[in-house]
Amino acid sequence: MLNTLKPLIRLGLLGISLTVLPLAAGLPDRLQQPSPQSDAAFSVMLTDIVRAGDRLVAVGDMGVVIYSDDQGQQWQQASVPVTTLLTSVDFTSAERGWATGHDGVLLQTDDAGANWTLKLDGYQLNELKVTSLQAQLDSLAETPSDDPLLEEDLMFALEDAEFALEEGPANPLLRVWFRDAETGFLLGAYGTALKTTDAGETWQLISERLPNPDQMHLNAITMLDGALIIAGEAGLLMRSDDQGDSWYALPSPYQGSFFDLVAHKGKLFALGLRGHLFVSADGGFDWGAVPVDTTVSFMGGYSDNQQLAIAGLGGTLLSGGQYQDLTELNTGVRRHFNAVVPIAAGWVLAGEQGIYTYQLLGADQ
Repeated sequence: MLNTLKPLIRLGLLGISLTVLPLAAGLPDRLQQPSPQSDAAFSVMLTDIVRAGDRLVAVGDMGVVIYSDDQGQQWQQASVPVTTLLTSVDFTSAERGWATGHDGVLLQTDDAGANWTLKLDGYQLNELKVTSLQAQLDSLAETPSDDPLLEEDLMFALEDAEFALEEGPANPLLRVWFRDAETGFLLGAYGTALKTTDAGETWQLISERLPNPDQMHLNAITMLDGALIIAGEAGLLMRSDDQGDSWYALPSPYQGSFFDLVAHKGKLFALGLRGHLFVSADGGFDWGAVPVDTTVSFMGGYSDNQQLAIAGLGGTLLSGGQYQDLTELNTGVRRHFNAVVPIAAGWVLAGEQGIYTYQLLGADQ
């Protein structure tokens, strides 16, 4: 594992043209076609929602980003330069935010989500992978490894990366998460992982540092007591105690996919398939099942260290101050929810058919 290699991608030098292709010329490139401004944007599948100061910002299909300044009562559509499915969003301040998507898309906003620019795409990501793997092979030629299979593994990986470079952008980025204004992470399909320490000006490929030999998809990342934890498919869990410089595998309580991680009151929650919800009181080393009266999959959670909320398929919303008193709230709908954030009078959920607001009983309208 050659952690000293730090190939960087300088986003300002690798911009791409955002010229709009005419529809008459055939199916437009999703990386070049801006998300259309339409009333339909408010009913597409939304994948994530977060706060940007007092504003709510949600992302979803067709490059849609919508935002609300009145606790989710009214929404406006943002200007976005791509039509790819957007998968996650995170803000480091009330103004600056980031969103990931399919085709290796990374978007940035500096006006609280009203306008977005393309900072990284799958073409650049593929180039970065080729550069990184070639650099590792070059270093290995100078300093042989004790692992007899390392060179062969790197050569196979380089062949795959070169093939992907010819095929074009295909692999999605699935999660963006910033620890602070300077340090952030990108997670994606097939074990893709990147890190920035300069507020997104450069990104370093760190996939080779992760204990993920089968290149499982990486779905979630969070921080608990200074440690970073990543979760993915097939029960994948890992932890870093040095802010992402090195990682080691954690024991997993089951072999299904995890879709989100939530830190709440010193405990770590892992959200999985078919009613699988787990809690760890020691940072991921030991896990216990949280008893829930549902078999739906849990897709996203939220904690402000006062209230914990878990959103899932089939209109599922669980809420409580402690995991022992999580209660399933009656949303009255069967829509799939992917993410949830609080408002003064309840919860705002993002998912199938757009936004859904759950009003707490007795709350002021």
